[in-house]
Amino acid sequence: MHRRRFIASLAAATTAARTLHAEQKAMPVIGFLSFFSPPTNPSEIGRGPVPQGLYQTGFVEGQNMSIERRWAEGHYDRLRAMAADLVSRKVDLIVTFGGTPAALAAKSATSTIPIVFTGMADSVGTGLVASLARPGGNITGFSNLTGQMSPKRLELLCELVPQATVIALLVNPDNPGFGEQYISFMREAARAKGIQLAVLKARTEGEIDTAFDSLGQLEAGGVVVSPDSFFSSRSEQLVALASRYSVPAIFANREFTAAGGLISYAPDLEALARQAGIYAGRILKGDKPADLPIQQPTIFELVVNLKTAKALGLTVPPSILARADEVIE
Repeated sequence: MHRRRFIASLAAATTAARTLHAEQKAMPVIGFLSFFSPPTNPSEIGRGPVPQGLYQTGFVEGQNMSIERRWAEGHYDRLRAMAADLVSRKVDLIVTFGGTPAALAAKSATSTIPIVFTGMADSVGTGLVASLARPGGNITGFSNLTGQMSPKRLELLCELVPQATVIALLVNPDNPGFGEQYISFMREAARAKGIQLAVLKARTEGEIDTAFDSLGQLEAGGVVVSPDSFFSSRSEQLVALASRYSVPAIFANREFTAAGGLISYAPDLEALARQAGIYAGRILKGDKPADLPIQQPTIFELVVNLKTAKALGLTVPPSILARADEVIE
C-alpha cells in the first residue's frame, strides 16, 4: 500500500515538474543588446525605458517574460559576438540599444528572430530595412534622425560663435552611420553657412585627446560632436577637453550639457526606447516586424548650460534662449 502511494506521488511530482518546465519554456525571452555599460546601481536595470514600454503592453520581467542582457561596455567590436550568443540561446526577440552598430550586429546574427532597434541614424541608407513605412524582413524600430539633425547643430553653434570661420566636426570612423556620405552632407551645410569644416576622426580615448589638441592649429572656433555611442560613453572626457581648450562644443544628447557641456540638441532618447519596448510587446503578442513602420522622433530637446557659456566668455543669443527647452544655470 505504501509502495503504491509512493509510486503515485512520484508520478505526480514528475508530471508537475514537466508542467513547470513547459511553463518556463513558454515564457518569452527577450535579448537586450546594448553598446553601453550597465547602470552602476543594479536595481536600476529593470526600471529602464524598454522594460517600461513592455509593461505598458502587459509584460513584466520575472512574471510573464524574461530578459537576457548583454552590455558591450563601450566596445563596438563586442557586439557581433554578443548578438550571436543571444541567437544561440534562442531568444524570442532582440532589442538593440546603441545606434547603427548594435542594429547591424543583430541583423548579421539572425534573419528570423524579430529585432527592434533604437537610435538608428539611417535605417534605409544602411540597408537595414527596405523602407520606413514597410520595413520588411524581421526588423523594425525607432530612428533618432540624428544625422539629419547635425546641420541644425552646426547652425546653432554658428549662432553662438558668429565670428568663427572654421568649425571642427568630430566623427567616429568605426560608426557606419556616419561615413563619407554624412561628412559630405555636413561639408555642404558648412559651405552654405560660409565656413570651413575641419573633419576630425576618433575611435579611441587617445584619438579624442589628439583631435582636441589639433584645434588650435586648425584655428577652429567650435566643435560639433557627432552623435555616436562611443562618444556618449566618453561624455566626461569630451566635456573636460572642451573646457580645457576653451572651445564651444555642441553635443548630441542632454547628458553632455548636464555634465557641463555648452549646448545640446537631440531627440528624447528615453521616449524612443520606451516606444521600442511597446513594439517588442506587440511583436510578442503576434504583430510582425515587417508590418510595423519605422518611427521617427517628434520631440526634440535644446539644452543650454549658461554656467559653461559664462566660463567660455560667451553670451548666449536671446534667439537661442527663447527656443531652449532647458537652461542650466
